[in-house]
Amino acid sequence: MSVTRNPAQAGRFYPSDPEKLKKDVEQYIVKDAKKESALGIVAPHAGFMYSGKAAGAVYSRVKLPDVFIILGPNHSGMGTDTAIMTEGYWSMPNGNVRINSKLARSILSNAKNLIKDDENAHAYEHSLETQLPFIQYFRKKFSIVPICMRDYSAKTCRAIGKAIADSLDSSVKALIIASSDMSHYESVETAKEKDNLAIDKIVELDPEGLLDTVSVNNISMCGSGPAAVMLFAAKSLGAKKAELVFYNTSGDSSGDYSSVVGYAGILVK
Repeated sequence: MSVTRNPAQAGRFYPSDPEKLKKDVEQYIVKDAKKESALGIVAPHAGFMYSGKAAGAVYSRVKLPDVFIILGPNHSGMGTDTAIMTEGYWSMPNGNVRINSKLARSILSNAKNLIKDDENAHAYEHSLETQLPFIQYFRKKFSIVPICMRDYSAKTCRAIGKAIADSLDSSVKALIIASSDMSHYESVETAKEKDNLAIDKIVELDPEGLLDTVSVNNISMCGSGPAAVMLFAAKSLGAKKAELVFYNTSGDSSGDYSSVVGYAGILVK
């Protein structure tokens, strides 16, 4: 039986009206950006008025394939520690998005019980959903593999990264998306200082260093685990370098720099 996941944040994080959503995304797209192939990206997932510039900047830079593995944190606490959906569609204002069942089942099998097939964990999670309007702006047809995580141990991240890499053969071109916001509710000075530490580790292609840095420096980067998984997978697939495309904070939109959330768009190639 095909499962349809309804959008949890349409009308909140982004417009629910298709035309308004397209125009909202369009204002964040960098029209003259030089596009290049990538193995992975880091993109934020807040309300578009806050994180749209970082998301738009990084999506504008990538030659998008037709398959996307999207990793994000489990904010709701629902479901299993690491949850994948292996069948069905995600309903969005601008059309349904199909789950790539073949690839999802391959990752599930290769992960050897570290991932569970669990749609409940995805029901209210916004971190993956908010990536789709940006992809839909550029591509009419594509498929996804959605994975949300709560277990950020280096051992788990490494194993899931390997499972993803092992599931991608030469016939499947996929972009691995790590959905993450950066520091939460720090002064802009502290947020930038801490976020630069984490960003440096991502740009250095150092997933273990990223997890250690986030832990030691108490950085409230919600998707450090998904970013580490993406890095482990991308390195296995031959990634050689990474680049910070854009960084900003919520203060740039709200005007309140005393308590901000950071957003980064990063390209891994």
